[in-house]
This record gives sequence, structure tokens and C-alpha cells, in this order.
Amino acid sequence: MADDSIAVVDLERCSPDRCSYECKNYCPPNRTGKECITLRGEDADDGQPDQVHISEEICLGETCGICVEKCPFDAIEIINLPQELQEEPAHRYGENAFSLYGLPVPLEGQVTGILGPNGIGKTTAVKILAGELAPNLGEYADPPSWEEVLDTYRGTELQEYLETVKDGDVNVARKPQYVDKIPDQFSGPTSKLLENTDERGVMDDLLERLEIEHVVDQDIDSLSGGELQRVALVACLARDADFYFIDEITPYLDISQRVTAARLVQEMAEEHGKSMLVVEHDLAILDLVADNLHVAYGEPGAYGVVTSPKSVRNGINEYLKGYLDNENMRIRPSAIEFEEHAPRQVTRADTLVEYPDITKSYGAGEFALDVEGGKIRENEVLGIVGPNGIGKSTFAKLLAGKLEPDSGDLDFELDIAYKPQYIEIDQPMRTDSFLHSITDQVGSSYWNTEIAQPLQLERIMEQNLTDLSGGERQRVAIAACLSKSADLYLLDEPSAYLDVEQRVRATRAIRRFAEQQDATVLVIDHDIYMIDLLADRLMVFDGEPAVAGHASQPKGMRDGMNDFLSNLDITFRRDENVGRPRINKPGSQLDRQQKKEGEYYYAP
Repeated sequence: MADDSIAVVDLERCSPDRCSYECKNYCPPNRTGKECITLRGEDADDGQPDQVHISEEICLGETCGICVEKCPFDAIEIINLPQELQEEPAHRYGENAFSLYGLPVPLEGQVTGILGPNGIGKTTAVKILAGELAPNLGEYADPPSWEEVLDTYRGTELQEYLETVKDGDVNVARKPQYVDKIPDQFSGPTSKLLENTDERGVMDDLLERLEIEHVVDQDIDSLSGGELQRVALVACLARDADFYFIDEITPYLDISQRVTAARLVQEMAEEHGKSMLVVEHDLAILDLVADNLHVAYGEPGAYGVVTSPKSVRNGINEYLKGYLDNENMRIRPSAIEFEEHAPRQVTRADTLVEYPDITKSYGAGEFALDVEGGKIRENEVLGIVGPNGIGKSTFAKLLAGKLEPDSGDLDFELDIAYKPQYIEIDQPMRTDSFLHSITDQVGSSYWNTEIAQPLQLERIMEQNLTDLSGGERQRVAIAACLSKSADLYLLDEPSAYLDVEQRVRATRAIRRFAEQQDATVLVIDHDIYMIDLLADRLMVFDGEPAVAGHASQPKGMRDGMNDFLSNLDITFRRDENVGRPRINKPGSQLDRQQKKEGEYYYAP
């Protein structure tokens, strides 16, 4: 194989006991007597299934690709690495396994951001920076010594940091990505989880600023996703470490909470001189929190490349354009475009359903919601926005028949497809079987083109639901909702755990579905740009979180955005190059000007 190619075998998908070894039997070098594709453990009597092994020295590379086409489980990839990629990998897990090229550079007193798709190697990078994994420079069979590693990085920004890693002098604090898994690993009161983390004596201040003092005495399994996210952030930031890794701070948080979390991370760097590494897919928050940015690209699950640091604005814009200027590298065939548009004109479509004034209380002294009666129109996408704990999901459950209102008749004769906020999957069932149980359209031309392809389901159709990551579960849940035959489609926070490209794909899939199927869709989300692209009208919730919520009647996008963002005292501007929404610095000239004009989002 050429030096710029690698072979990757997904051992979770590869099932030699269920196929006829098509890859091995059709391989051209094998047919000439060479051992290019062989089976690991073929002669072992250990009861373990054999595993396919591809010799990268003999393989003809991507120009052949016969094994890729013949594999019935889509388990093989032959990938030509970019010609511009001259360096050796920082780490490779083995032949036919994932490779990581480049490492992020933690800097004292700065927040370093990483922007890239899921599955691109950020966990590997953090393990190396934390001293949990010694980089093997691609020499997995005969790993180099630490002295050889340091020689390789001598003269680079990483040299000094890696020397401290080698000496075991780095303490690391982590905030995990999937906070909804915390209750699976810990049970009992939240205070017990936090009691050993307050190494800096700042616990009370963090709890107050993130407004979660009330959860300390609650059991961890009773917390919402937003509360779990903030508890995890408190547990991380309260530690006294040299290096902090924050893996996604925005899922389940509303905009105000996201900004507060971003400011806490910034303060750790600016006021305490800490090295902060943040992975984030909300571009507005990443733009706000980071001092510099590494772009990560590659083939998820196969190889990843981490660039040298860039300025935050240039790094985000280059990533969106799909072309990295300094590296002279195209990382995507086309740009991710942010449509800069005025709010859509409100149409006067027929009414699908008219709902009355609604009230719902969870008991004396508990949260109470009141909803002004309104109309949901046929063939519209209605966006639902508001802070956490204000009743948005309660309203969704009321419409879906999951809760009974205290007042207001919701006895609609409507079929409602509902994707809940928290996706609980406990059935050991394959993805394709699960989707087939919902609709017989799976595999049809329309379903493949408009649902499966945009949501990138092809490679996970044969995986068990219980083995899927948070982002994969989210995409399956969106597909399951859109695959049902219904009068009303209700999606609660479809952006959670999706990376930037996946969010754009999901947004377009939902919007196209609504337009092509003449469907009525309600979307609850905290990603403002996703709501902007999707919605025809907005329903704004306000009030006092966890105490009392109020929902206004649906209104036009401009009025809705202004009402919503004025409640939060946040304004947005547009990047002059790519049009992406950016949060204005509070008190800046633009912030003051837009507030004076009453234009919090659609500024001229």
C-alpha cells in the first residue's frame, strides 16, 4: 500500500463467523498467493471469533477497494490520507486501527478549543495529555521510549508540556461528555458525589452561580439533564488541577446557562492561570469561551488530524468553509453555509389544532405552568424556546398525552409522533430492527434519501441500540420520530450531542420533511441557529425556572426572538464573512446599539 494510505477494520462490525470471507476470497493479492487479508486467531482453539487482518504492506490501496465493496457488514475502509499530511501519527492503536495525527497544545492561562466531528480522536488526545496513554508515534509493535517521544516534539510548543507528563507532574480534572450516564455509575444524593471534589474551596460559589444549590440534597437519578450537566461542571471546576478537560458544556443547558458556564471556564484560565481544553459544538459558545482553536478533521473511527492552533474566529470560519488556509487542506467537499435571512413571513395556513388555556401543577409548592390558548397551523414548523425548568417539556408531554392537565381540554383526535428530551434505550435490539418495527418504509428510496442519509444511519443500522453513543442514539430517535405516520411531530432538543455537521444535516432533514410531507412539526431546542433555520413561528416560555412558567401564544420569528433574548439580556450579531450568529460581548457597542433598537437577533 502507498505510504499515504491506511486500512481500517471495524472489529465490532466485522463478523467472519457470519460471512463467506468475501474480503479474503476476492482480494487480488490473495488470489495471486500472497497473504494480504488473513484471519487473526484462525488456528487458535480459544472459542473466540476470528478477526480479519489486512497487511498494509501488500494491500493495493484505495485504487482497488474490492474488499470494501465485498464486505457484507461494511466493516472495512481503505483510506488515502491527505497528500498534504506529512507527519507521522502521534498514536496508532494497531494495524488496521485508529490513528491520531497531531495533538492540541494546552497553554497556561488560556482556554484552548477543539472543533471537529465526533469520533475524531479527542479522547485519545486527552488520554495522552493526561499521562494515561504514552504516544507511540505510530510504532504500535515496538513503542518508542519517552525520550524518543520528547526528541520528536523537541522545539515545539508541546515539548515542555510533555516533559511534565513524562515526569507524572500533571493533575487532570475532566467533565465527561455524556452526563446522562452519570446516574448509571453513581447512586445516592448529589452531595455525596460532590463532597470529595471541593479541592479549591469554591463549591458554594459555583453552585450559586450555576443556580443548582437546590439539587445538593436530591438523589442524582432524580436530576434533569441540565442539572446533571451543571453538577458535572461544578465537580470538575472545584478540583485543584493543572489541566482541565471540558467535553461539551452546552447539551441540555439554555442560552443563559451556557453563557454562565463559558464565563466560569474563562475565569479559571484568566484569574487562576489554569490550562483549559474545551470540546464544543455550539459555535456561538465556542467563539465566546476560547482563546485559541484547534480544528480536528479526518474520518471518524479511522483517523483524526489535529491542526496547529488558530485564532478562534479564523478557525471556526475555515472549518465551516471546509478549507484550512495554513494547511492548504480541503476537509469537506462543500461549505457549511449559514443562511443570513430575514425571519420568514407568517403564513395564514389552516389551523391543525386549537388548544385552550392550559394549567398544570405538580403539587402544592411545586412547579406550575400556565399556557395561553393558541393555534398550531397545518404544515408549519413551530419553534419552542425558553430557559430550562420553565415548562417546555411539560407542554410537550401534555400535547403528546404523557401528562394530564389540571385545566384545559386536550382531548385532540390527533396522531402525535414524539421524540422526548432524554432518550432511554434499554432493549438489546438492532437499529434496523427497531426502525423496521416503526415503519415499513425503511429501505425505500424516499426513506434512504431523506432520512437515513442526512442522519448518517447507514453505518449504525446493524449495531445494537444499547451500544450506540449519545449522538448516534439522538439520530436514531429523530429518524424514528420522522418515520411514523402522524398529524403532529414533536421533537424535544434534537441537537443534543450532535456535532456541527450533524446538526446542520438534522436541521435540513427536519425542514425538508416538513415541506415535502406537508407535516406540522414542533421543535424544542436551545440551539438558536437551529431554531432560526427550522421555525416559521415561535412560542416563547418565560417565568421563574423550577417555580412557575408561562407560555405565550405563537408569534412571528422577529417578535419571538426579541421577546426571548430580551428576557435573557443577550444579543447576537452576524459574522461578516460566513454569516454565522455570534454572541455580542455584554455592554459592547453592538450590544448596546441592538438593545436600543430592539433587535436582539435579526439586526440589519
